[in-house]
Order: sequence, then C-alpha cells, then structure tokens
Amino acid sequence: MKAKRVNAVGALHPILFFAVMYVVVLFLSIFICSSLFYSLNTTSEDVANNTTEPAKQSTFPVQVSTAAVIR
Repeated sequence: MKAKRVNAVGALHPILFFAVMYVVVLFLSIFICSSLFYSLNTTSEDVANNTTEPAKQSTFPVQVSTAAVIR
C-alpha cells in the first residue's frame, strides 16, 4: 500500500497569516506615522503660502421643469 502524502500548507497557515498581517500593519504604520510627522512639522509660513482660491464650479439651474402626465 502506498502511504498518503499530507500537504503541509495547512500547518503553515497561521505563520503565513501573521507574516502577511505584519507586512500590512508595517505598511500602514509607516504611512500613518509619516502623515502625522508631516502634518505636525508644518510651519505657519507653509500654511500662509498654500492659500489658493477655490475652483469656480459650474452651477445647475435653480428651476428644473419636469413633465407631468395628467389623465
């Protein structure tokens, strides 16, 4: 009789899960920490020089007519 071969990927599932979670958390922590660092280290000159006028948006007509069916 031939012995059954058992695949070991199922045993590696927790290790692979924590490795993937570690990489995802590391990426997010770098992104969040760098965002906090740059937001806290801005000077008042940077904020004053960054004032721009808002873009002019096209407006929709105030009155819109709709067709009504009367019987």
